[in-house]
Amino acid sequence: MSSKKSLVWFRNDLRVRDNPALFSACKESLSVTAVFFDCSKQWSIHGKSPIQYHFVEQSLNHLSQELGELGIEFMVIPGSTFKESVSQICELMEEGDYDHLYLNQEPGWNELQRDNELCKRLANRCYFFNSDCVIKPGDVTLDSGDFYKVFTPYKNRWFQVLSTQNYEPLSKPKPMGEPIVNPPLEQSGPKKDSSNWPAGEQSALARLDEFCNLPLVHYSQNRDFPALSATSELSPYLAIGVISPKQCLAAVMNRLERLPTEKSEEGYSWVNEIIWREFYRHLLYFKPSLSKGESFKAEPELKWQYDEHMFQQWADGNTGYPIVDAAMRCLNQTGFMHNRLRMVVASFLTKDLLIDWRWGESYFMKQLIDGDFAANNGGWQWASGTGADAAPFFRIFNPTTQSQKFDPKGQFIKRWIPELNSANAKDIHAPEAWLEQNSQYANYPSPIVCHKRARIVALNTYQSRKQSIDKNEQPFDEPSNTQLL
Repeated sequence: MSSKKSLVWFRNDLRVRDNPALFSACKESLSVTAVFFDCSKQWSIHGKSPIQYHFVEQSLNHLSQELGELGIEFMVIPGSTFKESVSQICELMEEGDYDHLYLNQEPGWNELQRDNELCKRLANRCYFFNSDCVIKPGDVTLDSGDFYKVFTPYKNRWFQVLSTQNYEPLSKPKPMGEPIVNPPLEQSGPKKDSSNWPAGEQSALARLDEFCNLPLVHYSQNRDFPALSATSELSPYLAIGVISPKQCLAAVMNRLERLPTEKSEEGYSWVNEIIWREFYRHLLYFKPSLSKGESFKAEPELKWQYDEHMFQQWADGNTGYPIVDAAMRCLNQTGFMHNRLRMVVASFLTKDLLIDWRWGESYFMKQLIDGDFAANNGGWQWASGTGADAAPFFRIFNPTTQSQKFDPKGQFIKRWIPELNSANAKDIHAPEAWLEQNSQYANYPSPIVCHKRARIVALNTYQSRKQSIDKNEQPFDEPSNTQLL
């Protein structure tokens, strides 16, 4: 294929490096123009958070500058739904007399329907590429062609497939002409400030490089302690495509001079998180009903509670369990939560309170700067026992012991719960007795539920709908509720 004039449609791939649609368009065309649709109406339906929306806007400004340096005009078209964007892109193709449209695929049911309609209307003028995963969704399967439903065997096969593929990231494409100045993006309404996360591809690559220089080799030992700065915090950049998973693998290989494939190897735990991200996209590909609020496993006998007051106590960080409350307050204020804490609060909502995982999933998406449907959905279903896991029903996190183990001195708790700043390390994880003796701090709530009793209720509830367990599978792989942390 070759084109005189080509249009590149940016979506969840806001970068110029390792962007196969952009790279191919520049390689095969004499002239390239780029476009991005601000699908604010659709994003509102999908629950995109105000802080992620702001992060996208800031990242678009950086992308616009980088495209300008390549001599590529960049247009941002506001206010459309996915359906409207199809009509708009077709009109743009005709008005601009473009020969071909280059674009990278996205996961998700609505995105798939949009692209199917686009193909019908533009026929063979569309060229799609995989940029969201290291291995294209659908390429990791059993020999029978069926899809993997549990992570560990999927991971083993993923490494096998990877060994047969070229996964070196693409370079920045060749310039298409003299540099131009693209106009800055107009701000389109109030957002939640995302400036704690420097926007743009260069910032993401700098953060990746900094992480690989030291924290990477200690990641497996330190990753579960929220008071430490021990994770990459690249998930916001991965969520909107400012950086690619291939770039992450390349950085690991450059640092370690190999790709770790065994648990005993340095860097393996972080690579494992990349594979979890791919696994959740793999599930969406083979089971699109996940995009429609359906559980991976049937839950006909699991009777969720829909207690709005209890849910609000959880959402506000007023459950009386300090690690849960600190995590939720951190999320509400910053738009981010450490992965260990995501598992703790999700287990608390779905097991201690027996509240439908969909409520938690939706709330997270409306708050997170790194909101990503596939990973968020997969993580919540993993925690609730409805997802792709061999034996989920008896996994119930004890919030107090999790707190004692992963925030032993209460450093993270004290950062977000000033009411407990004076509590010592022994009392802070279960402060009821301490609060009775220190009435001046009595504004911190008592536990809204007794975990010991709630655990028994949850076990009985889940046991009633227990399905057979394959003893050959490994049930305790702990995923990231987001992408890479």
